[in-house]
Amino acid sequence: MAEKTFTVTSDSGIHARPATTLVNKASQFGSDITIECNGKQANLKSIMGVMAMGIQKGAEVKITAEGSDAEEALKAIEDVFKSEGLGE
Repeated sequence: MAEKTFTVTSDSGIHARPATTLVNKASQFGSDITIECNGKQANLKSIMGVMAMGIQKGAEVKITAEGSDAEEALKAIEDVFKSEGLGE
């Protein structure tokens, strides 16, 4: 299992467009990928699950990946966070 924590720096938080980008990227991998924030947890491959979390600027977000391509998946998700200006 691999995990990484990010702090959301985008003024808009994780809204529809970046959430869709994250979900699309996560869906390219076979691993189970979970996003956790403020005690809530969702499958990162579910746009409804991610949007329902209402992640705002300043939130701590933990991404966990478990499976054969977990490390690769986590690296790709980290790249999306950086390229979309979502967090660090």
